[in-house]
Amino acid sequence: MSARDSILQRLRAAHPQAAGILDLERRIDAHFDARRADPPAAPAVLAQRMQAALEAVRAQAWCARAGEWPAQVARRLLDAGVSRIVVDAVTPEGRALRAALPASIEAVAFDRPLEDWKEELFGTVDAGFTVARSGIAATGTLVLAPDAASPRTVSLVPPLHIALVHAHTLHADLHQALHAERWQDGMPTNLVLATGPSKTSDIQQTLAFGAHGPRWTWVVIVTESLNVKEPA
Repeated sequence: MSARDSILQRLRAAHPQAAGILDLERRIDAHFDARRADPPAAPAVLAQRMQAALEAVRAQAWCARAGEWPAQVARRLLDAGVSRIVVDAVTPEGRALRAALPASIEAVAFDRPLEDWKEELFGTVDAGFTVARSGIAATGTLVLAPDAASPRTVSLVPPLHIALVHAHTLHADLHQALHAERWQDGMPTNLVLATGPSKTSDIQQTLAFGAHGPRWTWVVIVTESLNVKEPA
C-alpha cells in the first residue's frame, strides 16, 4: 500500500464522509483523461506544444539536439552581451555549457553562502542557467527542483533565466505531471513551477516584466533525435 492509499484509508476510517474524497479524485482523473489525446501525445508533439506555450508568455524557446544546444546557447549569450552567468559544474548539462562558453563570458558557480556574495550576484551577474526536472506542455511551465548546486536564487535573481528541459520529461498538463512523477509520494522541499519571465500588472494595470524575478526567459528543449522543427 502506498503512502497516499494509507492516508486515504485512515481518513475514511476516521470519518465516513471522507470516502467522498476517493470519488472526487476519480472524477478529476476522468475529466483530465477525457481531455487528452488517445494514444498519448508523443514527446515530439509535446515539445512543439511546450515551445508554442512559452512563446505565448513572451519567453524565447527553441528545440535543439543533445549535442548542439551548448553552442547555440553560447552564441545567443554572446549576441545578448552577457558577460557573467551562474552555471553549475556538477550536472552534465552545466559542464557542457561551461565548455562551450567563449572566453568573454565568465561562468560562476553558486558554491558559497548567499550572504558572502549577495552584492556581487545582484550587481554583476547577467544570467542564470538551470536544468528543469520536467515541463508542462499545455502551459509552457518549467518544473524546477532547486538543490545546493543550483538553488532557487539562480532562476530568480539574474535578469535572464536560461532553462534546459529534456523533451522526454514533458507532460501534457499539470494533472499528468502530478501523477506521472508521483508527487504525492514525497516532494522535494522546494518544487517551483515557473511559466515565462516574471510579470505583474499591480501598478496602474500596466504589464511590467522583471518585477519579482527574471525579466527574460530562454528555454531550450532538448529533443535528442526527435523529429521536430529546430533552428537553422
